[in-house]
Amino acid sequence: MTNQPASATPDQNEHQKITAWSLIKPYWVSEERWVAWGLLVAIIVMNLLVVWINVRLNGWSAEFYNALQAKDVKRFPPLLVTFTELAFGFIILAVYGRYLRQMLGFRWRQWLTNRFLNEWLGKGAFYRIERDRLADNPDQRISDDLQSFATSTLSLTLDLLSTVVTLVSFITILWTLAGALTVTLGGHPLAIPGYMVWAAALYAVFGSFVIQKVGHPLVSINYQQQKVEADFRFGLIRLRENAEQIALYDGMDTERSNAQGLFQHIRENWWRVMKYTKRLTFVLSFYGQIAIIFPLVVAAPRYFAGAFTFGVLMQISQAFGTVSDSFSWFINSYSTLVEWRATVNRLREFVRVVHSPRLKESVSPATEHGGINLHFVDSNELATEHLKLSLPNGTPLSEVRDIAIKPGSRWLVRGPSGAGKSTLMRALAGLWPFGEGSIDAPVDARMMFIPQQSYLPIGTLKAALTYPSPADDYSDEDCREALRACRLEDYVDRLGESAHWTRVLSPGEQQRLAGARVLLHKPDYLFLDEATSALDPDNEGRLYKLFVERLPKAAIVSVAHRESLEAYHHETLEIERMPEERVAA
Repeated sequence: MTNQPASATPDQNEHQKITAWSLIKPYWVSEERWVAWGLLVAIIVMNLLVVWINVRLNGWSAEFYNALQAKDVKRFPPLLVTFTELAFGFIILAVYGRYLRQMLGFRWRQWLTNRFLNEWLGKGAFYRIERDRLADNPDQRISDDLQSFATSTLSLTLDLLSTVVTLVSFITILWTLAGALTVTLGGHPLAIPGYMVWAAALYAVFGSFVIQKVGHPLVSINYQQQKVEADFRFGLIRLRENAEQIALYDGMDTERSNAQGLFQHIRENWWRVMKYTKRLTFVLSFYGQIAIIFPLVVAAPRYFAGAFTFGVLMQISQAFGTVSDSFSWFINSYSTLVEWRATVNRLREFVRVVHSPRLKESVSPATEHGGINLHFVDSNELATEHLKLSLPNGTPLSEVRDIAIKPGSRWLVRGPSGAGKSTLMRALAGLWPFGEGSIDAPVDARMMFIPQQSYLPIGTLKAALTYPSPADDYSDEDCREALRACRLEDYVDRLGESAHWTRVLSPGEQQRLAGARVLLHKPDYLFLDEATSALDPDNEGRLYKLFVERLPKAAIVSVAHRESLEAYHHETLEIERMPEERVAA
């Protein structure tokens, strides 16, 4: 694997390629495409049948109101039967149409979630995003934004399709029923065919223009609202996860202040949401109220002239309302469109940083020579050459002399705090590209890196012990034996117990559990970054004896400060921070 910087241009080009369509398309050409298209076609057919029922109901309304006006008792019951049949059909189609839409929306979300998880966790993108602070709250983008994206995209698309079909159907009705309006201009009569259709179109276009002007700022404000809400939620999660440490420091007042500070960002942005939503609601309400009376006012001249009956007037009013609503799809869907656009922008940014080949600090002295290159080669040793470590901002950190770590060798890495010992471990793991030089690692070697505080997943103790391998890869007896060897006898009968083990185990027990994890995995190269710092000398020495005895062919590289560990290592690598005069040079 080679970490190399890229210029700003490819990154910008990548950003340009990430469109809403590039987020939508993959699912519809994926392995699930046949099921997806089948559900979509079924939903569309149901929507078309709903439009057909609405057309029938529009014609029914003319007959119904004419019968009421004429007090025709004989026609009244059959019309009620017809309405019942149409209403029952509408209910069935509406219920199952929504059911299938929810099914398709969730299947799409499930597919997107699996894809985004694979890309986020693949090739260490999740670590790079956090290390370089490339995007905020990836968890929210995967959990909330994908759900919103799938359901909103599906809803907007199907509603638009249904609106177009409805518009075509009712324009014909409105054009035919309303007829032409004759007006006199300069003493000459002028006939306007289908004038009600033109009135509905102009009304909707004008309303759409006003809505866009008033509501456009909500796109960026909603984007920011999603961010500050996620920041507040993350802060509360951190408080809960670190409850004991906070309690020991008596830091409740500070945490309360921090939480209130995060919530203040929500409050400030929410006031902006309220401000523009108030304006938008005012315009929408005004538009909706005018729409009630507007068609009757426009149709009144021809009605009073006796061009059509009261029933036809009601039919025209309903048709006008339907046509106007269809033309007003943008207005009616504006709030959803605003949220959808904000969601798409967050997902586009997330996809960009996941796939971006460049680093946040790629244009810096730290990477101007190509960064640290990690190569997997056909060799039986791990070697470094001309390795220099830097901070992400380009500041040189330390130089590492060329070393060759052979199978069975024992290396002790020493140096003052801040010299770059843990950074060296990250570089050997391929997680730190800042600097220059090369690392050659055996292609088939099994490497295991144990940090000072190992990660323990929530779940069974066996799953925490065998991590990252599945629990079924190891027998219960092997797990119990590893626990006993590391003096964790109290836990040998709790392998099937589920818990938050980071909270249950003490720091020392957690490090001994990490030692038991090493005994199970039997790596070829073991890297220990102060992995025994919480242990007393007796337990620390026992762990190292176990590693040496049970992993005689494994290379062990330890970062540690205690002189007692020198007895378990043959080689020493001193790491010194680069002198300031050399940094300045």
